Amino acid sequence: MRLKVEFTTEPFDLDEAPAHALVAREVIEAADLDAVDVGPFGNTAEGGTDAVLAAVDALLRRSLGAGATRITLQVNVVDADGDGEGA
Repeated sequence: MRLKVEFTTEPFDLDEAPAHALVAREVIEAADLDAVDVGPFGNTAEGGTDAVLAAVDALLRRSLGAGATRITLQVNVVDADGDGEGA
């Protein structure tokens, strides 16, 4: 199964990326995920179930540890068969 995760970390700082946002970016970019899109107001990544769930766990733990006061995330199944054809 393939999953897509979308997330934001807060508080926002439009002048300089806060530590929790940098940590979240590190976690997602280092994970074994594809279709990674990191932006100032939202981030997305796709991958296999185990990779996405491991990345979400690390994202939550490390971002909260780096000062995030809120993390909003959504996880969707994009391919239940795991064949790359979509749901």
